[in-house]
Amino acid sequence: MSPASRDGGPPAPLQLVVGEEELLGERAVEDIVRRVRSDDPEAELRRLRTSEVAPGELAGHLSPSLFAEGRVIVLTAAQDATKDMVAAIAEYAADPAPGIVLVAQHAGGAKGKAVVDTLRKAGAETTTCNRISRPDERADFVRAEVRRHGGSITADAVPVLIEAVGSDLRELASAASQLVADTGGRIDEQEVRRYHRGRAESTGFAVADATIAGDRVKALEALRWALVLGTPHVLIADALADAVRTLAKVGSAGRGDPNRLAGELGMPPWKIRKAQGQVRSWRPESLAVAVAATAQVNADVKGVAADPEYALERAVVAVLDAREMR
Repeated sequence: MSPASRDGGPPAPLQLVVGEEELLGERAVEDIVRRVRSDDPEAELRRLRTSEVAPGELAGHLSPSLFAEGRVIVLTAAQDATKDMVAAIAEYAADPAPGIVLVAQHAGGAKGKAVVDTLRKAGAETTTCNRISRPDERADFVRAEVRRHGGSITADAVPVLIEAVGSDLRELASAASQLVADTGGRIDEQEVRRYHRGRAESTGFAVADATIAGDRVKALEALRWALVLGTPHVLIADALADAVRTLAKVGSAGRGDPNRLAGELGMPPWKIRKAQGQVRSWRPESLAVAVAATAQVNADVKGVAADPEYALERAVVAVLDAREMR
């Protein structure tokens, strides 16, 4: 099916939504239902858990009515389909009924892959909803959410919002929506900190910024507050490591126009500009020590250390001490 059809036209009678990201999967189903109802406002929606419906029951749900009412049948957790259910889906997919859209939601992976293969072979329109796990993907999601609600967000505000809210997509989506409503649509770092005061000031980024700046008291205080507020150990370690790596990369690149260096270093100009101001207080040998300390704490918080909180404090102190090396 063409992109234009996917965006605005009626959906194909067979739909496959694949991937672990639940929020994106739910939105994909909502979009399919919206497209059906834009053509048939009275179309009925039926959600069936695959493991709780028998093949014969499914056939009944997929049978055309006497009055040809539109219908969307959503099979959730399609990875739990039995062989008999896969056979029933294959039989229906070979000759879909008019006015009915069958949507199979599959978590991805090897389990129940026969459902995915069957529907793809039958020409199902497929929407992929892979897990968002990388920082850059999460940042893209935040920017897209803000645009979705008619707003804009500055580059430096995105990581602050993620650190303040966390990695859960539902919470990020809710925060983005609320910020657009509260700020009139123009979101910058100051606005994020104002609306998420406390959390935004006690996150991994706050710890990293104070540590890189050499502010021992503020760094250790920010770390204590981040831990009290439940900021995941991994996020604090990642923020510290990212800050040190950024200094090392910018320092090795030498002085230059941040806009020109952005493509070469793979980071936004604002981040390079900030690092250029910070790296002047660091020697190459000091950065090497700091890089080693942050690499160690990343391993420590992922299971190597018995006490991840102590490991984080030790890493912060090690980076602070490295900065003061002469």
